Amino acid sequence: MARIRLLVVDDSATVRRLLTATLGRETDIEVVGGAADPYLAREMLVKLNPDVLTLDLEMPRMDGLSFLAKVMQHRPKPVVVVSSLTPRGSDEAMRAYELGAVEVLCKPGSAYSVEELGPVLARAVRAAAKARLLPRLPPASGQPIEKSPLLTRTTSKILAIGASTGGTEAIRAIMERLPGDTPGTVIVQHMPPMFTSKFALRLDSISRMRVAEATGGEELLPGLAFVAPGGKHLIVARSGAKYVLELRDGPQVHFQKPAVDVTFRTVAACAGANAVGVLLTGMGRDGAAGLKAMRDAGARTMAQDEASSVVWGMPGAAVEIGAAERVLPLDGCAGAIGEFFARMG
Repeated sequence: MARIRLLVVDDSATVRRLLTATLGRETDIEVVGGAADPYLAREMLVKLNPDVLTLDLEMPRMDGLSFLAKVMQHRPKPVVVVSSLTPRGSDEAMRAYELGAVEVLCKPGSAYSVEELGPVLARAVRAAAKARLLPRLPPASGQPIEKSPLLTRTTSKILAIGASTGGTEAIRAIMERLPGDTPGTVIVQHMPPMFTSKFALRLDSISRMRVAEATGGEELLPGLAFVAPGGKHLIVARSGAKYVLELRDGPQVHFQKPAVDVTFRTVAACAGANAVGVLLTGMGRDGAAGLKAMRDAGARTMAQDEASSVVWGMPGAAVEIGAAERVLPLDGCAGAIGEFFARMG
């Protein structure tokens, strides 16, 4: 099998050496070059034709976001952004996803130690090498978003959404199209801490629902959606007639925390047939077994189809084990969610 050819773009010679040495231990990845700024990267991109780029965002002569936009316009390549874990870095991370980055990771010393970064980065590079660079689904409407009045009645239904590689844009496309009175919703997107809070804010800005990062103790109500925070598993539990959220530490599941499987299994246990599960684009198998548990408990389930997925790993695994009642293109998921809930009465 051909090795994945990688170009490292970072103005820090120390970081370039670190990433090269870290990934050089992987038998299926070959670092073919390192560039200190986007102008050198552009020349190496043409000369070396790598399969994947890693990209810093803060660089001299041209910032990483500007370079990413030019790459996606003129010579599209899968890009893994390696960014500082700061408020500014988190804002830029969200913009990088919008511009077409396949994955955004934290530089060593922030969310990850040097030892932890190696396996995380290697998995991201492998996912990027398999990614489809798909056109961005256009916004649902050009009209300003109006939030519906918050409904304080207890919900008997739950919507659970899980995703990984390519998921930020897939979730965005669904949330833009859901009505403001959609049942209480939980969202698990593989993402580092702090990035998830910015992701929740971004979703809140485009959704008729109110979206926030979960902190634990919240009650699920119609019109409310909660994003699992990076570094914690999100649990849905029953408290009398209410569904409440809990955050738990613990080991990674499928190399992830938060893990989709953890959340989906708790939804299956406490909501059963009153839930809808949606598994979107992502590398690996996280969420497949959890979606199967939901379907076995009577929930309505769907998986994103291969043609519209950036990486058809997680939804493909769900289809393989019979977890998905329906397999749909991304632009059909929001409508199907509404149909499922309408049939529940």
